[in-house]
Amino acid sequence: MRSGGDFAEIYAEDKRSTSAGLDDGRVEQVTSGRDRGAGIRVVAGDTTGFAHTADLSEAGLAAAAEAAASAARGGGGGAKIVALSQRQRQDVGRVERQPDTVAKADKVAVLTRMDQSARSAGASVVQVSAGYADSRKSVLVANTEGVLAEDSVVRTMARINVVADGDTGMQTGYQSVGHTIGWELFDRIDVDELAATAARQAITKLRARPAPSGSMPVVIKAGSGGVLFHEAVGHGLEADLVSKSASVYAGKVGELVASPLVTVVDDGTMDGEWGTRAFDDEGHATQRNVLIENGVLTDYMWDYLRTRRNGTVPSGDQARRGRGNGRRESYVHLPMVRMTNTFVLDGADDPDDIIRATDHGVYVAQLGGGSVNTATGDYVFGMVEAYLIENGEITEPIREGNLIGNGPQTLLDIDMLGNDFGMGNPGTCGKDGQGVPVGTGQPTLRVKALTVGGTAA
Repeated sequence: MRSGGDFAEIYAEDKRSTSAGLDDGRVEQVTSGRDRGAGIRVVAGDTTGFAHTADLSEAGLAAAAEAAASAARGGGGGAKIVALSQRQRQDVGRVERQPDTVAKADKVAVLTRMDQSARSAGASVVQVSAGYADSRKSVLVANTEGVLAEDSVVRTMARINVVADGDTGMQTGYQSVGHTIGWELFDRIDVDELAATAARQAITKLRARPAPSGSMPVVIKAGSGGVLFHEAVGHGLEADLVSKSASVYAGKVGELVASPLVTVVDDGTMDGEWGTRAFDDEGHATQRNVLIENGVLTDYMWDYLRTRRNGTVPSGDQARRGRGNGRRESYVHLPMVRMTNTFVLDGADDPDDIIRATDHGVYVAQLGGGSVNTATGDYVFGMVEAYLIENGEITEPIREGNLIGNGPQTLLDIDMLGNDFGMGNPGTCGKDGQGVPVGTGQPTLRVKALTVGGTAA
C-alpha cells in the first residue's frame, strides 16, 4: 500500500491431495501431493498487480508483495493501517473422518470393488477404468478492508467408466460421486451400485437405436440436467462477463428472462455439496443467491473486485450482499466470478405426469459435457443416457445424440417442472484456464422444443 495501492490482499493455501487410478483390473497409479504458497494482489485504480510464491518465509512474502505493488503502482502515496477482524466460519461440509488418515490400500480397495461390480454385469463389459481422489485445502485470506478468514475444505470423490462391446460397436457408461466430506462418503453411498449403473448404461446402449433429429419436446431427469443450466445460463449471470458485455443477460435485471415456473439459485452453503465452501477465495462468506425468481432476473453473481469497481460495495447490514462468488483454482491464480452450486428449484408437477403429458419426444436420463457461447447463449450438449418418449411412455434407448439450443430460449420454453429436485454429479468448471469444483441440480422438467442432433435418417 506504500506505493499508492487502493486495496491489497494476501491469499495463502496449503493443499494435500491423493489420487488413485485403476484400469482393466490393474492399479495404474497412486499419487500424493502437496501444494503450498501464497498469492498477493494489489489494486491501484483500474490496475491490478499480482504475484505468487511458494516461499512462505517473511522474506519471500515481502518480495511477492513488492512485486505485486510494483505492477500496480500508479501514484497516490501514503499508507493504510487496518485492524483485522477474524471472520466466524460457517458450519458447512462437516468432516467425520479425514481421508488422509485412511490407508492407501483401503482407497485402492474401493476401486477394485467397483471394477468387480461392473464386470459382473455381463460378458459384454470389456473395459473398466475407475478413479479415486481426495484433498484437504487449508486457506487464509487477509486484506486491507479488514477481512481475516480461515477455512479448511475436504473433498472426496470416486468415478467409473465402463465400455461394453456388441453388434453396434463399443458403448460407454459413466458415473461419479463426490462431496465436501471425508471418508464417510463410502458409508453413505454404495460403490457397487454406482458401478452397476455405469455398466447398465453401457450395456443398454448396445441395443439402442440412433437418436432422432429435429425439434421436439425434451424431458430431463432430476439432477442429470443441472449442467445444462450451469453452462447455458449460469455463466451468463457472472458479473465479470456481464461487465464486458459478453453475456446475453447484460442489462436485463428486472426483466422476464425465463418461464414463470423457473427460479435459479447459486448457493455455496449447501451442506456437503461439491461446490460448497464456508468462505469464497476473497474471504467473504458464501451465501444463497437467488439469480432468477419466478422467471425474473433479480441479480448477477459478484466477486469483491466487481462490486468495488461498480461502486456498489455493500456495508452495514448489507455487507454480505454481492459477495461470495470470488473463486480461484489455487494461490497462483487471481480470483474471478464463479458459480458454486447452481440449480433450479422444485416445481409442482409429478415427474410421471410430465412423461404422460408428452406424446412424442426424448427423455434424457443423463447429460454429458457441453459448451456455450455466453454472448449469444447458444449451446451444445451430449447425451450419456437417453430414451424415446412415445405416447406418453419411455420406450427405446437411443445413442449418438446431442441437445442443441439457446439458453435464454430454453428458460422460456420450460413448460413443466417436477417436484423431485436432485443434485447431479460433481463437476469441474473451466473458465479462463482455471478449474474449480461446482455442483449442479434440478427437478425433472420439460422443454417444449429443443433441437436433437441425432444420426437417424
